[in-house]
Amino acid sequence: VQLQASGGGLVQAGDSLRLSCVASGHTFKRYNLGWFRQAPGKEREFLAAINRSGGSTYYADSVKGRFTISGENAKNAAYLQMNSLEPEDTAVYYCNFRHYYSGNYYDDYWGQGTQVTVSS
Repeated sequence: VQLQASGGGLVQAGDSLRLSCVASGHTFKRYNLGWFRQAPGKEREFLAAINRSGGSTYYADSVKGRFTISGENAKNAAYLQMNSLEPEDTAVYYCNFRHYYSGNYYDDYWGQGTQVTVSS
């Protein structure tokens, strides 16, 4: 599985950004596409995910109401719309492909990361 993420950049507090992630090189049917982020000195944290089959979405409490994830099955893509960005959102954002191969057992695949910097 290859993941191509894009859309990061430098913005000011209150601005918006849209991240894109396109998955390729697989034929899996049961997977989620999602986003994590990692700020300097912190652990990687889950932000949002969308299920490929039914389109269910999942969010971390920290981003509910500000971030919206959407998917486009035909392109094997997921998008993260981030609004009202704050300096605390500054981090490297990683696209995640979670393939469920048996029940709740899964493999994770990661994109290369895209930097988001929010200035105050």
